[in-house]
Amino acid sequence: MAEPLDEQTDATKAVAHADSGAPASDPGDPGDRMPRWVWRAVTVFWLGFLVALATRAVFGKLADLLVLVMVALFLSLAVEPGVNRLSRRGWRRGSATGVILLAVVTIFLVFIVAIGTLVANQIADLLRNSETYVTRTVDFLNDTFDTNIDPADVIAEIQDEDGRIQQFINNQGDEAVRVSLSALGVVFHALTVMLFTFYLVADGPRLRRVICSRLQPARQRRVLQAWELAIDKTGGYLYSRALLAGLSAAFHWVVFQAVGTQAPLALALWVGLISQFLPVVGTYLAGLLPVIVTLIDSPVNAAIIAIAIVMYQQIENYVLAPRITARTMELHPALAFGSAIAGGAVLGAVGAVLALPAVAMLQALLSDAGPRFEVVDDRLTRVPRRRGEWRRIESTRRHPAAPPTPTAPGPPPHDDPR
Repeated sequence: MAEPLDEQTDATKAVAHADSGAPASDPGDPGDRMPRWVWRAVTVFWLGFLVALATRAVFGKLADLLVLVMVALFLSLAVEPGVNRLSRRGWRRGSATGVILLAVVTIFLVFIVAIGTLVANQIADLLRNSETYVTRTVDFLNDTFDTNIDPADVIAEIQDEDGRIQQFINNQGDEAVRVSLSALGVVFHALTVMLFTFYLVADGPRLRRVICSRLQPARQRRVLQAWELAIDKTGGYLYSRALLAGLSAAFHWVVFQAVGTQAPLALALWVGLISQFLPVVGTYLAGLLPVIVTLIDSPVNAAIIAIAIVMYQQIENYVLAPRITARTMELHPALAFGSAIAGGAVLGAVGAVLALPAVAMLQALLSDAGPRFEVVDDRLTRVPRRRGEWRRIESTRRHPAAPPTPTAPGPPPHDDPR
């Protein structure tokens, strides 16, 4: 009986293997075992997985602290130029840092108190004159949209104790505790930021010496140059924003005072700060509050305020901002707007505020990195000059600068016999 083909083949292979003189394979031979690097790879994978889980858990617990440290870092960069100026005049760094931080806290508290007083007064006035405002609103809707709403029915619905509006107001009593706890948390975070900022600025030279002691001299110079550039550009950018905010607040205070808007100082501070630290759309968003507050009393005055806000925005964009930010750091509106959106998406309101100085600092660092080349003359690269620049160019062409007066040659240099 003939053997199967597979068995014949195996027998042929065995005879050939025996004829070649190679030792027969043993099932327990190390060549048939799993390589050692596989076990090492598996061990490294699981160790890395456990480390990643631990890092994620620790980062989740310390995320708030890291955000506070980041805020303190940018605030320290903004405060450092002022502290350096005071220290050159003989002030101790600790005292100079404390004075500047105290001024910042005072301005912030004045702003919060002014806005809080405005909101409280508006709520009290709304509750006190609710029937008058409801009647005005209903009459406006009836005249504009040809409706037949009875103001008395609306007032009765608002004053009904079993109605939805009164139930909503009563349910907000529990929110007061939550808001109070949130306010205490904000105060604690603010104190933490101020403490970190104080030590970062007051002990700035010592901190930089500790960092540079771990680096080679050439790398130390690059680190110190980058640090100084970040301080100058970030501080200059924030100071220019603060100056523009002050000018905006002063202008709008005059307008609100002339029109007769309630709480003109609080609304002016609101418009000035929000318009500068929320790019592009900040002015218009900040202008909604004074327009709405004035609209309750007089639509004509609200229209005047809206026109004044738009006019000032144009004056700021084309006259004030280019001159003030020329020596500090000027961000493109699209870049500022995009960075604010990205910062808000990552860190919320804090990220939206920090995004502007962060991008300003990054732009300053990148502007000095790498070589620069002359741009070829092409119609796609020609930047239109402003009207003032064209006037200066034409004035230079009509009245060219006088050539330097040649000086009489002096006596030839001679060696000192001494």
